[in-house]
Amino acid sequence: MFNSFRYWLGAALLGLLVAGAPIRPGHAQTLADLTGAARSSGAGLFGSLEFKSNSLKALPQWRRVLASFPVERAAFDRCLADPAACTSPTQKNWRRMVRSAAKLAPRERLTAVNDFFNRWPYRQDAELYGRSEYWATPREFMSRSGDCEDYAIAKYFALRTLGFGREALRIVVLKDRIRGIGHAVLAVYLADDTLILDNLSSLIVSHSRYKHYVPQVSMNETTRWAHVGGNREGERQPYRGLYAQKQ
Repeated sequence: MFNSFRYWLGAALLGLLVAGAPIRPGHAQTLADLTGAARSSGAGLFGSLEFKSNSLKALPQWRRVLASFPVERAAFDRCLADPAACTSPTQKNWRRMVRSAAKLAPRERLTAVNDFFNRWPYRQDAELYGRSEYWATPREFMSRSGDCEDYAIAKYFALRTLGFGREALRIVVLKDRIRGIGHAVLAVYLADDTLILDNLSSLIVSHSRYKHYVPQVSMNETTRWAHVGGNREGERQPYRGLYAQKQ
């Protein structure tokens, strides 16, 4: 997915500085201190300690997607209201999915959206856009497909159309410790749990079941979170697929 995690780790560290970590009186607090605290008490995404910032300045790709959203949302809304306004077979299929999912309970809406977008083939940014990293808008993804963060973005905006508030949704950039590469998923805060929509799986389960995902940074339309110490980064976990077995 990403060439390097250095950019995202830099964004995470910037988040620590912007948000301000709690400092013990009389002691300098290092990143190692913060990581140790996160390992013992992290209650955020994937067991991490979260640092919140209201600035999206460090996320230019996400800001570009957000800037395109009002125009794209208007076009999708017209399609949703009138099938004659749908400009492609893909949009017509999207309209059918949304109208059908709107009749379902919130948990079932997640499944409908996840299944719909996971049908798109995975395609790398270099192939589609001739660059190492490019975050596609929902319209771009539905026209060309994309890679993992593009799936997450398309699902994010589909769920916004289906009534989910921005406070219930986050794009999550993370490290997959099994594959040793960067990845992105969509986290949905529903009832008393956080559920993960992943382009690698049709199963939707709690973030606590994914023991090999280490979050770096997450975001919605107004807020960014830096993550430290998720899933006990220094500990090796046995491989058990996606840890998505039903209990």
